[in-house]
Amino acid sequence: MWVSASRQSFKISHRAGRIQQHHQRCQCQAAAQQEVRTDFSSPHQQQQQLSLDLDTANAAEQASMDEIAQIMAAKLEQQARLMPPDIDQTLGLDADSSLDWQNADQSLGEDEEASASSPPAPQQVKPGSRRALKRGDKPRTKEIPFQDLPKVAIVGRPNVGKSALFNRITGSATAIVYDYPGVTRDRLYTRAYWGNTEFVVVDTGGLMGDASKLDADISAAAMHAISAEGLPEAIERQAAAGVAEADCIVLVMDGQTGLTATDQEIVSWLRRSHPKKPVMLAINKCENPQKADIQAADFWALGLEPIALSAISGSGTGELMEQLVHSLPPPKSEEHVPEGAEPLAVAIVGRPNVGKSSLLNSFVGRERSIVSSMSGTTRDAIDTDLVLPDGRAFTLIDTAGIRKRVAVSASKDGAEPLSVGRALAAIRRADLAVLVIDAVECTTSGHFAVTTQDFRLCEIIAAEGRACVIVVNKWDCIEDKSNKTMEEYRTDVLASMRPISWATVVFTSATTGQRVSKVLDAATEAGKEHGRRVSTATMNMVLQETLAWKSPPTGKGSQAKRGRIYYVTQAATRPPTFVFFVNDPKLFTDDYRRYVERQLRDNVGFAGTPVRMFWRGKAATSPLGA
Repeated sequence: MWVSASRQSFKISHRAGRIQQHHQRCQCQAAAQQEVRTDFSSPHQQQQQLSLDLDTANAAEQASMDEIAQIMAAKLEQQARLMPPDIDQTLGLDADSSLDWQNADQSLGEDEEASASSPPAPQQVKPGSRRALKRGDKPRTKEIPFQDLPKVAIVGRPNVGKSALFNRITGSATAIVYDYPGVTRDRLYTRAYWGNTEFVVVDTGGLMGDASKLDADISAAAMHAISAEGLPEAIERQAAAGVAEADCIVLVMDGQTGLTATDQEIVSWLRRSHPKKPVMLAINKCENPQKADIQAADFWALGLEPIALSAISGSGTGELMEQLVHSLPPPKSEEHVPEGAEPLAVAIVGRPNVGKSSLLNSFVGRERSIVSSMSGTTRDAIDTDLVLPDGRAFTLIDTAGIRKRVAVSASKDGAEPLSVGRALAAIRRADLAVLVIDAVECTTSGHFAVTTQDFRLCEIIAAEGRACVIVVNKWDCIEDKSNKTMEEYRTDVLASMRPISWATVVFTSATTGQRVSKVLDAATEAGKEHGRRVSTATMNMVLQETLAWKSPPTGKGSQAKRGRIYYVTQAATRPPTFVFFVNDPKLFTDDYRRYVERQLRDNVGFAGTPVRMFWRGKAATSPLGA
């Protein structure tokens, strides 16, 4: 570190020397031009003109050198603050020694070549300490547990830009932003960083308060978006829960609309319910910096300092974050998450209104997601951390219902395509997918038949290579059940979903809690199999037995040859991937490949996870001299 600081000083001084040489060359050129000047002035006038030019050049040179000296002195002083007192001994310099600026380039070039050829020295970090982060820099790993970080709740009335500010602070597009109120409903948690401060941001739904006090257009749009009975109260309960667990509150208001009665009502509620929590007043939609102070002037009446900003352009957010990080308490614990102890990410997916949010609430034992009879209640992909008493950790991801592509394209709800995109992205970032199926809708004349959209979702899960647990929900609504009903339905489910015929099937009722714990047990086993690795010796023993029961097929024709499998090895996990080295992959039909996969699952396992197999033939040898 200190050698780098000295090199920087060398470069600055050497640059100053080059500038001085440039000014000297300019001075010589000016003098030469005066010598070759051929005019009809007298020698005395030429001498006076030459002296005047030289004086001007000397004055300009002196001014430039003074400016260079000031800049260099400031840079050297800044570098000196970073150097330890024994830097001269470290560099091998005496107190009276002088540096050779003429050979600075050569020495720097040699040092740079040496540093490029040698690997960088590892940075020494004290145990338990955290590396200082620059603004916008994110740590490579999650160092502090999620529950120990301070929380910041973003609240306000509908359509003031809370989700846009949430995305601006977190530097992501996690929350859905659309130009009508009532889009955000559940609480949304995401890590955020500012400088070397790490915290959790909570996005909440709009607080409507008394809907009669809202503007007519906003009230009509909000009630249309949350038209189900009891849904506005559920959104406000979610927002109140986010405020209750937060350490700091960011109250967002609309700078273009101005101060409203609902804003005053929210401020009164915060002062009455949470008087000791710091509140930051953010005046959003102040895109014009010249009019920002005028737009924020009315909000001084609330007794809080308004901060004019724009969540879209980002202007003013730096001032908000500086005040915010100074109001946050330190983390509850400095214990780091050990490597390899990441929770199992489980995405709960399915068609709309099949009970995904009810299943999540049954897992956590509280109202984490809003449950309503209205189809499409959930909008965002909601992450929830769950730790069971036995120590098993999960990250449960509740997603929006996925309808057919034609229905989504024809929908008048502009936020639905964004919700579907978040749901598909949740499958990709999860380790395991819980596919929820409605038992009532899929039951026809005592037989179980999945819908076309359920089959399409199972194809997506298999294509993404995710482990899967099929949950047949609303099992309590099936009438005339017998002891064989469950086994018959399980056979029908696996037969209808051939892409994930290896999945585990669990019959549950999210409202009554029937067999809900078995879903997490099946997810744990499938997650272990998803990351399992088998040795090459074991795989080849299974392969020998497989070949003994059924030999590889033989090609057609007079000169047909039989397929040969030399050996097999596991190349990757999540999902388990195997490479079979054969003489010619074209000799192995699809039927024989499925036979090999069945033998592999029967002898080795891998229940609940897909298995990928690649067949690699011999490399074609080029003729001699080619």
